[in-house]
Amino acid sequence: MPKVKITIKESRCRSGYCKKGDEFIVEDLCPPLCHELWNSIYPSVYALLNGAELDYGNTRAAMFEAKCPDGGRVVVHGEVIK
Repeated sequence: MPKVKITIKESRCRSGYCKKGDEFIVEDLCPPLCHELWNSIYPSVYALLNGAELDYGNTRAAMFEAKCPDGGRVVVHGEVIK
């Protein structure tokens, strides 16, 4: 079963949940992220866990980048790992 690695690329998190460089491996349970960030990236994580490729720049790949809905304070990169 694939796993998705989420890496925090940038962080100005108000609550201090996310720090630049933090990494989380997602198999089936949500990682310790705030609800707002998790809600915004969950559809992409779910799709990757189920074999999807997503739009990534001018190509399609088994990865994504997203920003926190709180003004883009946190930037994450998600990618499938074996």
